[in-house]
Amino acid sequence: MIPLAKVVVLIGNPSAKSRLNGVVDRVKSRLGDTDLDVSTISVRDLPAEDLLFANFGSEAIQAANKTVAEADAVVIATPVYKASFPGALKAYIDLLPQKGLENKIVLPIAIGGTIAHLLSIDFAMKPVLSTMAPRNILGGVFVIDSQVTWNDDGTASLADEIAARVDGAVDLLVQEVRWQTREARA
Repeated sequence: MIPLAKVVVLIGNPSAKSRLNGVVDRVKSRLGDTDLDVSTISVRDLPAEDLLFANFGSEAIQAANKTVAEADAVVIATPVYKASFPGALKAYIDLLPQKGLENKIVLPIAIGGTIAHLLSIDFAMKPVLSTMAPRNILGGVFVIDSQVTWNDDGTASLADEIAARVDGAVDLLVQEVRWQTREARA
C-alpha cells in the first residue's frame, strides 16, 4: 500500500483565539477533504521555556521537528506583528534543523490588520524559509483581519474573495504535493 502524503499545518499564533484560527480552520477543512494525512503543530502549545532558551533537546521540540521532517508539505499560518511574524514562530523555526524544510512544499499564510502588511510574506517569511532548502515556496495568502468574522456559534466566516484565495492556494498545495510524491515513488 502506498502511504499517504503528509501535510503539517504550523500555526505561529501565540494567542489562543484569533481570526487566524478561522483561516486555519478553512485550510484544515479543505485539506481534510483530500487523501492527505494532515497534522497540526501550534507554537502556542510548545513549552515557552524550550522556545526561549533554544532547548534543542526538548522532547516536545524533537517531536514537533519529527512531524515536520516526515511531512511532504508545510502550511505556515501566522499573524503579522510589526510587519513580520511573531517571535514565538521564529523561535520554533530556529529550532528546526538547518535544512528542516528540505524538499518540502511550503504554503505561507499571514493575517494582519491592514493592507500595509501585505508584503510581510515576501519580505519577512520567505527569506527565512528559503534558507531551509524547501522544494517550493508557494505564493502565499495574505488575509486582512476584517475579511474574517466570528459567527454566533463560534465558527468563523471568511469573505468570499479570501475564501476563494485560501481554497485556491490549498488546492495548489495539494496538486504540488501529489505531483511531488508521485515523482518520488516513480
